[in-house]
Order: sequence, then C-alpha cells, then structure tokens
Amino acid sequence: MRRLGASTRRATIEYLPAGLLLAALIAGWEAWVRIFDTRPYIMPAPSRVWTAFLETRGTLPEHITTTLSEALLGLAIAAAAGVALAAILALTPLVRRVLYPILVVSQTIPMIVLAPLLVIWFGFGMTPKVVVVALFGFFPICVSTAEGLLTADREMTGLVRSMGGGRLASLRYVEIPAALPSFFSGLKIAATYAVLGAVIGEWVGASSGLGIFITRAQTAFRVDRVFVAVAVIAVVSVALFAAVHVAARLTTPWMYVNKENKS
Repeated sequence: MRRLGASTRRATIEYLPAGLLLAALIAGWEAWVRIFDTRPYIMPAPSRVWTAFLETRGTLPEHITTTLSEALLGLAIAAAAGVALAAILALTPLVRRVLYPILVVSQTIPMIVLAPLLVIWFGFGMTPKVVVVALFGFFPICVSTAEGLLTADREMTGLVRSMGGGRLASLRYVEIPAALPSFFSGLKIAATYAVLGAVIGEWVGASSGLGIFITRAQTAFRVDRVFVAVAVIAVVSVALFAAVHVAARLTTPWMYVNKENKS
C-alpha cells in the first residue's frame, strides 16, 4: 500500500501541471468564444463541442473501432518489419551503408500524397489504411532499434564470446536486452502517429472510421463535430502511448527502477 501511495503521489506531481494547463486553456477558449461572440462554424466553444459529442456518441464507437483496428494492425506490422530490418542493419554494415540513407530519404515523401496511390493499388478496404499506419510507424521503430543494437555494451559482448557463446548468444543475452528500451522509444513515437495514419488513409476513401466522420462533418459545416473527432483521436492516441509505456515498464523494469532511484 505504501508503494502504491508513493506511485500515486509521483504520478500526481508529474501529470497535475499538464492537467491544470489543459483545463486553463479550455476555460480560456470558452471565455474567448463567449466574449467575442465567435460564430460556431468558425470556432465552436468547448461546451458546444461537448454537446456535439453527446449527439454523436451513438455513432462514434463504430468509427473508433474501425480506426483503432487499422491503427493496431498497422502498428503490429510496423513493429515486426522495423525490428527485422533493424537487426539486418545492425548485423550487416554493408546493408546499413546502402539502406540507411534510402530510409531517411523515404521519410521526405508526404504520406497525404502517397495515400491515394495506395487506394488505387489496394482498393478501398482496410489494407491501404493499414499500410499507411505501417509506413508511419516503421521508420522510428527501425531506427531506434538499430541504434539500440549498435550501442550495446561491447565489453559484455566480448565476455559472452569469451565464455564460448556465439553470435546468437551475444544477440540474445546482450544486444536484444540492450535494444529493448530503444525499441519501446520508437514504438511510443509510432503509437502516437498510428491513429493519425489511419485517419489519413480514411480521408482518401472509406465507409467507416474517424477520417470519414471528419469528412462528413466538414461537408455539413459542423466544425463542432470536427473538434469531437480531434478530441477522440487525441484520447485514443494517448491511450495507445500509455499502453506501450506500460508494456515497456513490464518488459524492461530495470530501466524504470534506475530512473526512479536517480530522481
């Protein structure tokens, strides 16, 4: 109980300032709209956005489920592909010198331009949305994991080999544990962009999802419903980030113990 209380106090101290700032911004937003009598189709007040949420709460779960399914599947594919390529880059210097610059250049391609091509290639189903999410998440996962593998303790690697361990033993006992924090750092970044990637894919063509919800709201000039979708996207993205954070704590507890001891 004492440990739980300490964790609660630590979380309160860490997140309370951000919560207070967010509440102040919402209050200021409400006051601005009311004082200057801003039209709802330009900038709706938070109270009006809440009313729009209550109006659409019956249809939102279907859209959220669609977008979240695309985000999770794309994130899983990005993680698998990113880790696989990161291992190849770390283990093969020639491949790293050839592919790494190409990976960096690939990030300069705007996804909003590539999304329509994916629809042409894969149709209007879930596949192009999943591909967009995977492309969003692949790069940070791959680069972070590769850096983690490359910066593993060389003395520990030498110790494993001096005890008769081969390359696989070194990878298993030294490099993979050392790369896990970096992997989760990249996965956190990818998780925050996963829902956004799914929404971008849905803008191009979909029958369900938060992207199509936003498109319909814009067509009807319901800016309040657009803000509802934005708020939902933010909440779902934060939830994904938090889920990855919990997974990181469970998988690499020693990293967080060290941080807590230092603080």
